[in-house]
Amino acid sequence: MTIRFLLPLAALGLTTALAGPAAAEKIANKVAVFTGLDKITGRTIDFDVYVDETVRFGMLRVTPKVCYSRPATEAAETDGFVEVEEITLDNEVKRIFSGWMFAASPGLNAVEHPVYDVWLIGCHMDSDIPPPVAGSAEVRVAVSNQIGGGPGNVDDGAPVVLTFVGGIPIPPDKPVMPSMLMEDAPADLPADAPPAEAGAEGQILD
Repeated sequence: MTIRFLLPLAALGLTTALAGPAAAEKIANKVAVFTGLDKITGRTIDFDVYVDETVRFGMLRVTPKVCYSRPATEAAETDGFVEVEEITLDNEVKRIFSGWMFAASPGLNAVEHPVYDVWLIGCHMDSDIPPPVAGSAEVRVAVSNQIGGGPGNVDDGAPVVLTFVGGIPIPPDKPVMPSMLMEDAPADLPADAPPAEAGAEGQILD
């Protein structure tokens, strides 16, 4: 009879032990931190987004619904439920992602887009970026978190708005480089020197 009473108690203890770590309390943060990648320019930017706020990165709109982390006494684990929308060429908004992102495994449930990529890298309780105004429908542009960049700095990794031709993104203009095929005329030639004569194609000149 003693064994019959001990078995249920042992099973209860085992269940409690197994459920303990799984039931570890999650910390619901107010700010989600993302990395955005412009695949055309190769430029990346880390930016903060408040929970339930929508921020524009390139032609994407990112809205975190929750952002969870774990206490310092638990194994590091950060995840969040995120919605990502695309602004189409017709200026329409189309949902392209809605699901959980995991900071430790950004490729596990990734956003699929030919030009831009965005993934969750962390959660915080506060941010240097002012929180959104309650009731405001304004969508702000992502601003770099990197110290020294600052809002509005064109070199801070801000996304570049691309021009599309026939649905194909056109890379931004690159700086003009000096041609290596043509050399400037020597500066020591006299002003009245006759121009050099070119031989006919294929002709051997003496």
